[in-house]
Amino acid sequence: MSGAEKLLALVRDEVDTEAFQDLNWSGTFHEYLNKAYNNPLITRNAFQRVYDMVVSHGYDEYTEHKEHKVRYRFFGDVYGDGRDAIFGLDGTVMRLVDVLKSAAHGYGAESRVILLHGPVGSAKSTLARQLKRGLEEYSKSPDGALFTFSWRMNDGDELQPSPMNEEPLKLIPIGPREKIVAELNRRCDKAYDLNVKGNLNPFCRRNFDELMKRYNGDWVRVLDHVVVHRMIISEKDRRGIGTFQPKDEKNQDSTELTGDINYRKLAEYGSDSDPRAFNFDGEFNVANRGLIEFIEVLKLDVAFLYDLLGASQEHSIKPKKFSQTEIDEVILGHTNEPEYKKLQSNDLMEAFRDRTIKIDVPYNRTLRNEVQIYEKHFNAKTVNKKIAPHTIEMAALWAVLTRLEEPKRPNLTLMQKVKLYNGKTLPGFTDDTIKELKEEATREGMEGISPRYIQDKISNALVRGDLGHINPFMVMNELEEGLSHHSLITSEEVRDHYRELLTYVRQEYEDIVKNEVQRAISADEEAISRLCHNYLDNVRAHIQHEKIRNPFTGESEEPDERLMRSIEEKIDINDSRKDAFRREIMNYIGALAVENKQFDYRTNERLHRALELKLFEDQKDSIKLTSLVSNVIDKGTQAKIEVVKQRLIENFGYDDESATDILQYVASIFARGDAKEA
Repeated sequence: MSGAEKLLALVRDEVDTEAFQDLNWSGTFHEYLNKAYNNPLITRNAFQRVYDMVVSHGYDEYTEHKEHKVRYRFFGDVYGDGRDAIFGLDGTVMRLVDVLKSAAHGYGAESRVILLHGPVGSAKSTLARQLKRGLEEYSKSPDGALFTFSWRMNDGDELQPSPMNEEPLKLIPIGPREKIVAELNRRCDKAYDLNVKGNLNPFCRRNFDELMKRYNGDWVRVLDHVVVHRMIISEKDRRGIGTFQPKDEKNQDSTELTGDINYRKLAEYGSDSDPRAFNFDGEFNVANRGLIEFIEVLKLDVAFLYDLLGASQEHSIKPKKFSQTEIDEVILGHTNEPEYKKLQSNDLMEAFRDRTIKIDVPYNRTLRNEVQIYEKHFNAKTVNKKIAPHTIEMAALWAVLTRLEEPKRPNLTLMQKVKLYNGKTLPGFTDDTIKELKEEATREGMEGISPRYIQDKISNALVRGDLGHINPFMVMNELEEGLSHHSLITSEEVRDHYRELLTYVRQEYEDIVKNEVQRAISADEEAISRLCHNYLDNVRAHIQHEKIRNPFTGESEEPDERLMRSIEEKIDINDSRKDAFRREIMNYIGALAVENKQFDYRTNERLHRALELKLFEDQKDSIKLTSLVSNVIDKGTQAKIEVVKQRLIENFGYDDESATDILQYVASIFARGDAKEA
């Protein structure tokens, strides 16, 4: 076997001949009716198909701040390996799917334009792109199969495809068609009803009428000239998906939506009203049976918006020189806020406003979801530099801060609000109060910094300098420098506010790394265990009003109140609450003993943290972290620092370079006397 044959054999093994034949099936109208009888869902309309496509991938239900939510797995970009996955917009997606469900059931939403509205970079285009790609892939699956037809007017003639890829059942006159559809509905297990509406497009109607005359009204014989075939939706082939983008008014007219005369065929057929001399290739035409996307829809000239009115409300379009032509497609537009405000202030566009369902697509307000957006683009697979821990998190934190409204409650800071939204618990704040916070801040997420800006600045940090890594300070510097020429910020007041928020982020980062270094220094499990046992022995003696034996002198002494308080103060247990806290610990230990279980300090997060902070306080002087700043380090101290560095690497995800940077940074904090616990 030659080399070429070997290579071709590799390709041949990958070719699924059976699947190819299935996707390219063609047959008679009679055979199609058999398919429809066995699987009525192949006759669904566009809204029903899109809705089924989304829910076919399943969903997960959860409760967030006492609000029931659904996460549809489809929008995790099931067909694109997660590249276009959407994070943090479950509420928006739920509203979109509810509209699709309503339209699938014929409750009225099918007669509306779905308008995605939100700030730049809020995933409006991504939502549309996922629906379009999903339709392409779904139409290739057995569950998403749909069919259209072509004409063979005479033996030996070439096939003439339906220019708008119409449903074959539209070839049956409306009276008999209703009986067939009723029978299909009896065989369908969906909650909605199938309904094949409308007449054929002008081209197919002309062929149908010509054949009806030929066979003296015997439409069954007319159907013998029909070849039904599988339809695969494809945006590139302009089949089932249309995309319309505003251009200069002088270079764009409504024929781009509804088709235009084919002047080459005009001489052949002699009349511009002959459908054979017309190209039914406008975006509305090619999108039939699928979806049409209007990019920045409100930038369109008013004349184009009028076309949308009939297309949405009446499900029909008006090609030049022809009567109203029925269409079956989801109409999806998206726009930003300034354009929508112009629409609201234009009284002449009241009819268009009345025919739209606006779905707000805000920026993320939840930190963990914002982090996921950037980790999708910047990770070990896509970036050849090390990204220090918290680098992406701090950039995301600043982005979320810019989108939130200042809390109206005096005991709540903006940083605390971010943490509450992100799932952290704070004293005095319940799920109910968090829900109230969200409800009273109606504009949150509709303003602020776009994810695109954050991505650009992380990219800048990655390509600048010769270091093999980037850290949060590099990215924060990029974020601040970019503010001076940010094209979407027109107010110096807003610019100054964003700079102020960056100082909050820097302080938060400082607290985080101090906390991690403290935990790395105090991560000696044996030492923590010894300290815990010492503390519990003293607590037990205190609760039982007993003395404790000094292990060194052998004498009985009063419980060491100073030791107990030095630990309890680390977690803000004041004098008035100390006895209650100690009893709580002892009662918990007693309950475990009844069940023959042993107390482990690691199961009590607050006590564990207090022990870590106490041990850190005791050990930081012996490690002499501040000597890193002076570069005068003895061998003993260097060994201890190496142990701490290794713990940072193993427990917190640092590499050697970033761990060294963090130790030096925290050392500089201690050197200036700022040793406040995080």
